[in-house]
Amino acid sequence: MPANIKVKICGLTRPEHVLAAAEAGAAYAGFVFFAKSPRHVGVDLARDLALEAPVGLAKVALVVNADDATLDTITARVPLDMLQLHGHETPERVAQIRARYGLPVMKAVGIADAADLAQIDTYGAVADQLLIDAKPPKDAVLPGGNGLSFDWRLVNRKYWPRPWMLAGGLTPENVALAIQMTGARQVDVSSGVESAPGVKDTTLIRAFVAAALR
Repeated sequence: MPANIKVKICGLTRPEHVLAAAEAGAAYAGFVFFAKSPRHVGVDLARDLALEAPVGLAKVALVVNADDATLDTITARVPLDMLQLHGHETPERVAQIRARYGLPVMKAVGIADAADLAQIDTYGAVADQLLIDAKPPKDAVLPGGNGLSFDWRLVNRKYWPRPWMLAGGLTPENVALAIQMTGARQVDVSSGVESAPGVKDTTLIRAFVAAALR
C-alpha cells in the first residue's frame, strides 16, 4: 500500500466508526460542527470521540463560518489537530483563525468550472492545506457532504504551494480512479461511506480506505 496516500473520513459520530477508520488506515477523522448537517456533533460528543481516537489519527473539526466564540468553545473542549473551514471565510478570516488558535487550518474550496481554480492560489497563501471539493448547488443546505463530484480533469496533475485533499462524490468504487486522474495524495469522504445520511458504514469505510491505498 502506498504510504503517501492519506485518507480522511469525515462526519464521524460514533466511536466504533472512529476506530474503524483508524484500523483501516485512515490518517484523519473529521467531526462536523454544523447544526444543519445530519453528521453534526455537539462539543461534548466530539470531545468523547476525540479522546477515544487511537493515537496517530489526526482529529479535524469542520466548521462553517464560525465566529470566535464558537471556535473558542470547540478548541477549549475538544483535543484537535486541525481546523477545517468549510464556509465563505475570506482569506483574511482564514489567516486570523490560523493565528488565533495555533492549529493548522484547511480551507475548503468549491470547484464547478475552471473559473473557480483561482481561489486555490488565493487561499493557498493563507491556509496550511486545501480541500478541493465540488461546489454545492445554489439551493443546497449543506456546503459539503452532498455526494456530488466535479470534473476531475480541472485539477489533473495540478500542483499548488500547499498540500491539498480531493473531495466530492468519492466512493469505494471511484476513489482509485479519482487518485489516478488527479494525482491527489489525499482524499476525503463523507456520504460515500454511509448507508443513510449521517450513518457511517464500517464495511464501506474499510472498502474506501483499501481502495484508496491499493
